[in-house]
Order: sequence, then structure tokens, then C-alpha cells
Amino acid sequence: MAMNIDPILEAFNSKKVAYLLIGGMNFHLRHKPVLTYDIDFWIEDSPENLRRCEQALSEVNAEWGKSPEEWGPVGKLKPGWLSASHEIALTSPFCPINVYISRKGVDSWAGANGRAYAGTTTTGISYRGMSDEDTLNDQYALDEQDRRIERIRVLEQLLGRKPTV
Repeated sequence: MAMNIDPILEAFNSKKVAYLLIGGMNFHLRHKPVLTYDIDFWIEDSPENLRRCEQALSEVNAEWGKSPEEWGPVGKLKPGWLSASHEIALTSPFCPINVYISRKGVDSWAGANGRAYAGTTTTGISYRGMSDEDTLNDQYALDEQDRRIERIRVLEQLLGRKPTV
């Protein structure tokens, strides 16, 4: 499958999902190419926003299930399915999608949204990405074996911080 994030970002934008792009794709778009196979979103945890996100995921033909037996198109699920977990991993025809309701290393979604970066992809699709400071704090909060050391080094350098790794 060839990765194409544009239809996913377009769906999130058209449905007015309150989101921040996080993870490898955010780093890729802002700083330097990194190999990533998915797109990660942190969304505002409100009933209205969860419904808008469900609609956007349905629009891109995403699939999810609580178990392999329940796996299927999210468009066939009852509204509210996104509330099942604080982290949902989905598939789509464009690339895998991860949706997070909370993050350990950042004070709040609203605070992170206030510090977020407004960017555009190379094809002109707008997005909101997590700030470098919040991305670094998010990395620090991960278990050590899950941290992306190269990202931490780049972000510490960009932010003028003393290297920790």
C-alpha cells in the first residue's frame, strides 16, 4: 500500500475535527524525513469532537474492531465507538491511523493546541501539529525503550537544550 496522508487530513479538516498531528509524520513534515508507516492524531476529548472524528474516519474507509472477529469498516459501527479506548489503531486504504484521546507528557489537549504549529503539507493540505516543546515532553514521558532517540536529539538541539541522550 502506498502511503497517502492527504485524504485523511482532508477528511479531518472537512469534518472540523479538533486534532493535533503527532508522532513521526509531524516530525517528518516539520523537520526531516523519517521512515514512518502511519499517521498519529491526538484529538480533543469531547463528545462532539469524537463524533466528528468518527465521521472523518468513516469517510476514509477506516477499519477497526475490539477483536479480530469484530474488525470491519467503522462506518458500520454505532456512534460512540471511538470512546472505547484512549488509543485506537485503525487501518485505511491510505495508511494505518492511530487516534489518541490522551498523552502522558503534555499538560492538556487545550494547552497543547494553544502551542501547536499550523502547517501545510507539500501538496497544500493544512494541518495542526504538536509543538516541538510538547513533542519533546511527550517523548520524555514514554517508557525508555519506546523513545525515539534521534527525534529527542534533534528537538533538544532545536530548542537549545542540553542533550539528555
